[in-house]
Amino acid sequence: MFIPHLSLPAACAALSLSLCAVALPASSYADDLKILAAGAVAPVVRTVAADFEQRSGVHVTVENATAGVMDKRIRGGDAFDVAVVPDGVLGKLGQDRYVDAKTARPIARVGIGVAVKEGAPAPAIGTVAQFRRTLLDAPSVALIDPRAGGSSGIYLERLFYKLGIAAQMRAKQVLVPGGLVAEKLVDGSAALALHQESEILQVKGAHLVGPLPAAVQNYTTYAGAASSHAASPAAARAFLTMFSEAAARKALQEHGLTPQ
Repeated sequence: MFIPHLSLPAACAALSLSLCAVALPASSYADDLKILAAGAVAPVVRTVAADFEQRSGVHVTVENATAGVMDKRIRGGDAFDVAVVPDGVLGKLGQDRYVDAKTARPIARVGIGVAVKEGAPAPAIGTVAQFRRTLLDAPSVALIDPRAGGSSGIYLERLFYKLGIAAQMRAKQVLVPGGLVAEKLVDGSAALALHQESEILQVKGAHLVGPLPAAVQNYTTYAGAASSHAASPAAARAFLTMFSEAAARKALQEHGLTPQ
């Protein structure tokens, strides 16, 4: 909330940095803020965007695609103000000065889960041996197409080789270029789905059996940073601070992500 009778330094002393930042008059910011959000973290980014829009008066647009697609768009010159992508992708974008590395901050972590259609028997996945057998027994398995740049698909492709079942999996894979993999369970295209746990939870009619066994689990940490060419760097930085607030952390947890 803006305190009109205080000078800005006094207001900042009275409020937290994040609240102070978004409480600035809308005229202090550009009229619009464009956020590029990859994969599993996008629903929470939209929640934070709605809160930021209400508190600042700035219109916020959130666009979602796989990490690989976002990386290509940014490197191809797509204008944006904030990127929220896997930390490995963000680090390279910072090195190449597409984002301002000084503004980078971790946001959340999420692991890969196994899902079946709601009502279907839950397979055993508690150990690596059980998980491997479940993969071999499934008639069809949906996952993000590694060629689309989705972090879970890239990891799973390597994992299948490590488990010695790459050839068998190629014959039964249902590759999804982007979006919610577990939707393939609901429409009958696949019997098993492997995707970020948070994205499985978004699909009505899909049942999250559980995470991959700890020995083969892979976590993706999402991080955010302001564009090196943000139309309003102050607004971009203020947006990023909101992920440390209680409301955003609660939203992350409700969507199956662990705040960082």
